[in-house]
Amino acid sequence: MRPTATVLVYSDDASTREQVRLAVGRRPAADVPPVEFLECATLPAVLTALEEGGIDACVLDGEAVPAGGMGVCRQIKDEIFRCPPVLLLIGRPQDAWLATWSRAEAAVTHPVDPVALADALAGLLRTRPAVSA
Repeated sequence: MRPTATVLVYSDDASTREQVRLAVGRRPAADVPPVEFLECATLPAVLTALEEGGIDACVLDGEAVPAGGMGVCRQIKDEIFRCPPVLLLIGRPQDAWLATWSRAEAAVTHPVDPVALADALAGLLRTRPAVSA
């Protein structure tokens, strides 16, 4: 396991990115490595970061504009070789089917519940191989 895990956080809203950082903290669970966050506010920034590699998991805001996290998720699952697992922030529990359509591995509702977000992210980090590209 690497000494830290890199988590990409995508939202056009800086306060949403901050909520994710604060909810997860330095380590989402005792059995996963500490996390470092890479914040992205635009789709091109997300694609560039993923192409460079080293991302262990993504947290995407389903309510982001103009490119919503669900569409971004589906796109990166199609375009990024060995795409890291994705956690989607969805606006309503009824949108869970859209998270499935987008091929996200996990989804939590917004506003962010710190316990649910940390648990879901820790679950994704546990599934990653010990060495990331």
